[in-house]
Amino acid sequence: MNLSTMLAKRRADGRPVRVGVIGAGKFGSMMLAQAKCIPGYHVVGVADLNVGKARESLERVGWAAEQYGAKSLGEAYRKGTTCIIDDAGQLAAFEGIDCLIEATGHPIAGVRHALAAIEHGKHMVMVNVEADVMCGPLLAEKARAKGLVYSMAYGDQPAFICELVDWVRSCGFDLTAAGKGMNFEPRYRYSTPDTVWGFFGWTDEEVAAGDFNAKMYNSFTDGTKAAIEMAAVANATGLDCPDDGLAFLPSGLHDLANVFKPAADGGRLARSGLIDIAASQEPDGREVLNNIRFGMFVTFKAPDEYTRACFKQYGLLTDKSGWYASMWRPFHMIGLETSVSVLSAVLRGEPTGSSKEFRADAAATAKSDLKAGDVLDGEGGFAVWANAIPASKSAALDALPIGLAHNVKLKKPVARDTVVRFSDVELVNDLDVVEFRKEYTRSMAPPPYVKA
Repeated sequence: MNLSTMLAKRRADGRPVRVGVIGAGKFGSMMLAQAKCIPGYHVVGVADLNVGKARESLERVGWAAEQYGAKSLGEAYRKGTTCIIDDAGQLAAFEGIDCLIEATGHPIAGVRHALAAIEHGKHMVMVNVEADVMCGPLLAEKARAKGLVYSMAYGDQPAFICELVDWVRSCGFDLTAAGKGMNFEPRYRYSTPDTVWGFFGWTDEEVAAGDFNAKMYNSFTDGTKAAIEMAAVANATGLDCPDDGLAFLPSGLHDLANVFKPAADGGRLARSGLIDIAASQEPDGREVLNNIRFGMFVTFKAPDEYTRACFKQYGLLTDKSGWYASMWRPFHMIGLETSVSVLSAVLRGEPTGSSKEFRADAAATAKSDLKAGDVLDGEGGFAVWANAIPASKSAALDALPIGLAHNVKLKKPVARDTVVRFSDVELVNDLDVVEFRKEYTRSMAPPPYVKA
């Protein structure tokens, strides 16, 4: 609770926390919007393949042109300004930066950027959950071996879920489940970039007037983003995915403790210790009352009668028995809050959530009956969605992670709703990351899969 105090001291000592940002899209723009408001927090450089777009982002969020006009990283370091470049490798190699923030959303690039940051002795805040779920635990292990922090991004839902899980365990309650809210109906699963806007209720004119990325929005709609984020949470917390993937259980705020508890006690989970989604829509499309679409939650159980009585006395939202209760955070503001992760890494040497083990995976799964020769188009595309499954099941299937399912040709047909395997595809590009993924699954092999 004293990060701002620690930063103020650093600033008074003439040692601002110096940051490099990779990716100036929506998340990056939100981070930059707040960075200018934090004394002692110096963004030395911003790397984006589209330098012009990065400049537009900085202008849009209120930066003065002279502030991001540095001709080099060295000049930016000396003058307290910011340099915009198109090469993330320069940020990783520059000695005057303490921490890199990876916000590209591109899983292949994210892995490479993290490895470069670790090689050059930089802390890494991984906004790019797509990269983290593919091999984050091994990246985190390599960072720790060099005395560095590899962290989830505060402001994004996985980091907040990890924070809530830590709270439950630190208080000594029995952790039952953890998850987040989300707008989802079963029919969304097969959404494509061509159909996604209809699920948002937007007209062609409204879409044309905005700056919207159909694949990005579709990755949220078809459940892929949920699978990626929740599998990453499992890897960070030791919780498990349901055996057949996320169930997207409709639940409002007052029902969390009733729904997210074991079926043996009247809930809808196979057992305790699982992650899942509190859907804000009923399967028939009706909106759930008091839904937590933008929030995160945990459910937990009182260890004894005394604590159960305290739950009631202090107004916790419990199930009918009073044994199970819930806690939540109603909102997350993504990039507006990510400075907390940077400051925690640099000033405390602590991550705000970090992947530790290969416990879950986001496996590429066919949206339709695919034929040999079809080309997978990755997250949010036409061909596949991601299913969050136990790592042991992923390993048994030799599942292709969603992060490697872009611009990849099928060698064999794959039926709808079937997990795509490595043996089903031709992998000819990005072989360095393919090999790193294989190193990850070898070095952190889960126990053999046994269906619960």
